[in-house]
Amino acid sequence: MAPPRLVLILSENWTLIEPRDLPGLVSLAVEAEEAGFDAVMVSEHIVLGRGADEVGLPLNPRDYALPGNQDPRMPWPSSLLLLAAVAAATTRIRLVAGAVIPPLRHPLMLAKELATLDLLSEGRLVVQPTVSWHRSEYEALGVPFAERGALLDEHLAVWRLVWRDSPASYEGRRYRFTDVFLEPKPLRPNGPPLWFGGTALHPRLVDRLVRYGSGFNPLGRPAPDALEDLRAAMAAAGRDPEEIELVGGTRGTFCSPIDVADLEGALASVPEQVAEGYRTICIKPSQFTDDPSAVGPLCREIVGRVAALTA
Repeated sequence: MAPPRLVLILSENWTLIEPRDLPGLVSLAVEAEEAGFDAVMVSEHIVLGRGADEVGLPLNPRDYALPGNQDPRMPWPSSLLLLAAVAAATTRIRLVAGAVIPPLRHPLMLAKELATLDLLSEGRLVVQPTVSWHRSEYEALGVPFAERGALLDEHLAVWRLVWRDSPASYEGRRYRFTDVFLEPKPLRPNGPPLWFGGTALHPRLVDRLVRYGSGFNPLGRPAPDALEDLRAAMAAAGRDPEEIELVGGTRGTFCSPIDVADLEGALASVPEQVAEGYRTICIKPSQFTDDPSAVGPLCREIVGRVAALTA
């Protein structure tokens, strides 16, 4: 059993790095690269509104930010700008723009930003587009929440077109343009790899994965039969199911609202995930330490433990 790739989550580490200390997050990325991690991930919100915490805040602030459990004051720096800084400070790790919310932008603008970051990082960018969940964020930006799925699908079609062709023309329900030249193109002819996520493999998500996907990063672990349905859909479309990188993760268990989680317990699920076909595992460092200076040693310990668990 080969060890999986490891992704360090840079978002939502406020108990570890002071929220305005963005250079501190870049330093964590450097530590992860030096320790042998494969990637770092940054997620986003543009704004949060009242109701972001409608299901209640986590009992332990080190736990994951999930739909409905976020303090509206929670800081979310620009994911693409932060990843640009990480790109400048590193040479090898992949840069995962997790949970980018395309419907909140124009597709040509976002296509340009992603192409630029792909070039800047010399092809290390991975993008996970999503419709997200927070209605107030859409309302604040004047975007119809009910149309978010259709808007994402138009983004995906536009990106594929303008990353490949110049001039390019498009006629959709929301977006239209004629003979535009989006330059420079991304480093890779089809643009950066696209991951998709979600709580369930519904038909629309399967279609996006089949048409555009390079990876699947679910929220939670889908049932094995759902993954088999995805593999069957890939094969039916003439794509090798192994092209989809399955992305799993760890989640710490907290004994109290003030304690960090036990690393050994969190990593115990990794061999089972790898056996199910997950090739990549995400880890949030603030679940296991409150000390920024301990992140480098923590990353090296994780690399060693995961290698031993999957040997």
